[in-house]
Amino acid sequence: MLLAAGPLGWRAGLFHYRIGLLNLMPATALAAAVAAVLALIALCWWRTLGGRGRSMAAIGLVLGAALLYVPFRANQMRGSAPPIHDITTDTANPPAFAATLAARAADKGNSVAYAPEVAQRQRSAYPDIAPVITALPSAEAFKRALDAAESMSGGIIVESDAASGRIEGYQQSAFYGFTDDFAIRVAAEGTGSRIDMRSESRQGRGDFGVNAKRVRDYLAALERTLG
Repeated sequence: MLLAAGPLGWRAGLFHYRIGLLNLMPATALAAAVAAVLALIALCWWRTLGGRGRSMAAIGLVLGAALLYVPFRANQMRGSAPPIHDITTDTANPPAFAATLAARAADKGNSVAYAPEVAQRQRSAYPDIAPVITALPSAEAFKRALDAAESMSGGIIVESDAASGRIEGYQQSAFYGFTDDFAIRVAAEGTGSRIDMRSESRQGRGDFGVNAKRVRDYLAALERTLG
């Protein structure tokens, strides 16, 4: 109940998501740990428990351990990712957001202004994230870029404009329903094209590394599409 109350309360607008992450999630871990320990102690009397008692103790141990894993994994992800929520392949001139601005404003989301200190943190944490350069002309590169964007699991394309080489969309997390917006830019580069991407969370200062994973997954899909 504690674990479910966080996302349900946030989605229903009853309280801020920080209540779920910073209060209910640790409480879940504590309750799950106590349940698992008590079940383990009960199992020490295996011979005298009886069939039903053994089953209940085993179920308590399994459920306690399973529920303990969720906050443990969340804390592990938080510690392994830098406290940034804006990832891009072009830290000097990141793709701009336009089509998702109204939705971000309605959600009272983070500013889309790119902070200089974020670039330094990204380069330190994710040095592999870089633009894709292709020999294809921009019109064909845009088609491939759009195909790769449409193949993203759970991704919703809000707008695609071949004339400006811009693609925008968003994805939502399954648990809390956090929304991350992404923008893709296709521009001419010599006789070929350059493709950049930016992914930014609407809420929060850190993203558990989700935006970096999204950019990496998209770049991998794009390279497969480009052949």
